[in-house]
Amino acid sequence: MTAGRPILILQLRPEDTTSDSEYACFLKYGGLQPKDTCRIRIEQLGIPDNLDPDDYSAIIVGGSPFDISTPEDKKSQIQKEIEADFNKLLEQVVTRDIPFLGACSGNGLLGNHLGTTISTKYREAVGCVTLDITEDGKRDPLLAGFPDQIDALLGHKEAVDTTPDGAVLLMTGRVCPVQMFRVGNNVYATQFHPEADADEFSLRIDIYRNHGYFQPNEADELKRRVSQKPTPYAHAILRQFVERYYR
Repeated sequence: MTAGRPILILQLRPEDTTSDSEYACFLKYGGLQPKDTCRIRIEQLGIPDNLDPDDYSAIIVGGSPFDISTPEDKKSQIQKEIEADFNKLLEQVVTRDIPFLGACSGNGLLGNHLGTTISTKYREAVGCVTLDITEDGKRDPLLAGFPDQIDALLGHKEAVDTTPDGAVLLMTGRVCPVQMFRVGNNVYATQFHPEADADEFSLRIDIYRNHGYFQPNEADELKRRVSQKPTPYAHAILRQFVERYYR
């Protein structure tokens, strides 16, 4: 891999344990070293005013406990600031077709920016699910060589209700229909977590057991479920994104 402009990794998780672990997974499954990235945790101060996308080869955004569908009067001030910051950043990303991969919360933030409603209609329990690659997805370079179906780890209280106008649906699910989409040629979003594995999800289950994703007494069963299948093709999406854009 040729060294060059780093990949910008924006994280929104307020807990050090989950933030550090998520970052480690981005490195592991993206085939990256810390020196290949610029990591910014924005859950406290938002996106820096002087952030210039041209300083980076690509942008990756992880998950968070924030819900876009929360009524405005119930959102914290930092959540409002982060959403406003992302709208400004995503305006550049979409207009200029800057390489971008948003996972889970990153998916919602991009969908919201593009005008799609975000609601709890298609929420999914924590687990490993089988997803279908669409005909458009089979022609996408990030999914090259994939089978018609892949397994992925997820768990979310909200999702985009429809594929954003002008976007291409790449992957769909039985419970949540919009699992991966692309805008332009280089802007991607996934509802599932391409960076996560069973150990990472078990950690998140422990940390978020009281955050409304599931009933606390379900934790042990959920850990068993996420450990039943490996998710190599989900990881390959992250790796192929890095290989395509990091230079």
